[in-house]
Amino acid sequence: MLDFDIPPQASLAAIGVIAALIYVKVVCVPRRHRLPLPPGPPGHWLFGNALPKSYAPVQFAKWTKTYGPVFSLKQGPRVWIIIGRYQAVMDIMEKEGASLVDRPRSISAAETLSGGMRVVVEGAGDRLRRLRRVLHARLQPKVAETYEGIQTTNARNMLLDILNDPKNHQMHANRYAASVVLSITYAHPPTPLTSPLVRAVNTCLSRFGATVRPGAYLVDTYPVLRYVPGYLNQLREWHKEEMALFEGVLGGVRSQMTNGTAQPSFAKFLIEHQREYGLSDGELAYVAGAMFGAGSDTTASAITIMMMAAAKHPEAQARIQDELDAVVGRERLPTFEDQPMLPQVTAFMLESLRWRPVSIGGFAHRAMKDIIWNGYCIPAGASVIGNHWAIANDPDVYPNPERFYPQRWIDDKGRVRDDLRFCTYGFGRRVCPGQHVANRSIYINTALILWAFRLLENPAAPIDASLHAFSDTANMHAKPFEVRFEERLGVGVLKALLSGGDDEGDPTYD
Repeated sequence: MLDFDIPPQASLAAIGVIAALIYVKVVCVPRRHRLPLPPGPPGHWLFGNALPKSYAPVQFAKWTKTYGPVFSLKQGPRVWIIIGRYQAVMDIMEKEGASLVDRPRSISAAETLSGGMRVVVEGAGDRLRRLRRVLHARLQPKVAETYEGIQTTNARNMLLDILNDPKNHQMHANRYAASVVLSITYAHPPTPLTSPLVRAVNTCLSRFGATVRPGAYLVDTYPVLRYVPGYLNQLREWHKEEMALFEGVLGGVRSQMTNGTAQPSFAKFLIEHQREYGLSDGELAYVAGAMFGAGSDTTASAITIMMMAAAKHPEAQARIQDELDAVVGRERLPTFEDQPMLPQVTAFMLESLRWRPVSIGGFAHRAMKDIIWNGYCIPAGASVIGNHWAIANDPDVYPNPERFYPQRWIDDKGRVRDDLRFCTYGFGRRVCPGQHVANRSIYINTALILWAFRLLENPAAPIDASLHAFSDTANMHAKPFEVRFEERLGVGVLKALLSGGDDEGDPTYD
């Protein structure tokens, strides 16, 4: 009989492999009594599917065409359900919203980078309820109306920025968004993009956008990797920087409250109502900081995409300008009060959000129970994504989806349709609480910019509007592109109108 001397390390490795195989067989493979998973691309028998390394929503959209409106992927022990058609996302993520309020566990973006305090990736539970409750208090429609003065003033400033420096129109959109959200959040005065505060927040946003992409960190699929020495050190350092930044800005508001100089702001409201909403000091700083980050990031991108769409589609732009001239005229600037009489402006805004969705792939939800759809099972624990890019290109809901066509949003009576929507701000109970403020910013900038300018593409430098001309991040941003801004009335007249009044107002807080 042969006697083998097996090293203890090899025995442990063999046991680990056997345990992993048993885990995959017993846990990862659906039980026989369960309905099958939606079909999907074949993967490795043990490791499953490799997630796309770049522009995942684009590849997911291709798989939607091959495997159907709902398909599945496996990555180790993790199951992904990708939804790429409008009706399916309504049936699953809207109707089953209560079962999808959770987020998948994210060791990288949520737990490590965000310290478990960033609302957008926070899982279901008491903390999420507290954070969303305080956000809703300051972002609901009635309160959002009180920010219109701030938005109008900053949108008029953007017209002046374009007049003085048309080449840097994307930078002006970023400045608009940063100034509006800083004013709402901290009562901060208009701030240039070169300020240390704005640059620091934008750095945080870039880091989060890269970290949160599906498959960016293997630790989210194989949690044991968090014990690898040094593996998460970079994310831990970034979290310390974020925390110091957010606490520092909030500390400035506290100091102003102490000396009696604090102006009304979201941060001041948070501090005054900290006990009522049960927020820790860290949560307080993070909910304010994250609101500034998310709000400025998405709004700037949406305004930039609107300008790109206008330059690329002159006929659609001209239709809006005809409406603006008929309703507003040429002797005053458009206002929020004009919006009910400007359906073409609203339609153009809605179509630009569909044409190039800011949140191109959407954020993952986690199924809290088995969900049955068309004879398939979306199992409890699965990560469920409504792929905005594929849904935006659903030909059954948006015929000829590649075409930029704002008229799809107008009914036969010339009104904005109430039977058509696009889930720009997410799904179910995780819809973005800042949507009412964001929509107002996009509307007022669309109305003012297209009232004041004719946006033209330079034939010598055509605009690349393909998705690869945008950043591969959770909220995408267009790479630099050229637009010619032709004044629709004299520069002197426009400047006189812009200097003729100041509608800025401060929000009213109870």
